[in-house]
Amino acid sequence: MTSLKKRYWESRELVLIGVFAAAAKLSSLLIALAGGGMNPVSLVAKNLVFTTLLIVLLTKIPKAGTLLLFTAVSMIVSVCLMGGSLTLLPAALLGALVGELFVKLTGGAATAWAPWVAAGMFDVTGKGASLIVSYLFLRESPQLMSVIIPIVLLGYAGSLAGLWFGWKTVGELRHAGFVR
Repeated sequence: MTSLKKRYWESRELVLIGVFAAAAKLSSLLIALAGGGMNPVSLVAKNLVFTTLLIVLLTKIPKAGTLLLFTAVSMIVSVCLMGGSLTLLPAALLGALVGELFVKLTGGAATAWAPWVAAGMFDVTGKGASLIVSYLFLRESPQLMSVIIPIVLLGYAGSLAGLWFGWKTVGELRHAGFVR
């Protein structure tokens, strides 16, 4: 008699991660297009929706590695389908690793606050690392950083608002029975 080895990821979880990664990237693109480009309102809205979707996903699949897998799939969607830059990959992966580490340090992925810790650390680390990468590319004219920093701060304001919207959305989805 052979014993079947239980896999860490179920098929439905992998599909859900892929769907959420694609939905987060495509909704960000649609918000930017509907807003007429990257203006302050669409920048805040784009980050708000992205963070909200990330929190819903992390609540729906409370396993270690979900954030890292989401980030990898999201970057593949961004680079291959939307023409995103590969220079954002190291910052995003670093943000995901730091988010996963902080979740582990604060009690694990099964705790109630884990999605917010993961999303918060992912956003702050990813955006901070992106600023460092931007500085490396602009080191001959560092004055351009004075243009980039306010844009990143506006995006981070949207991410902070997304943490609150994620909390409210998860509450409503629990009430509807979508999230346990």
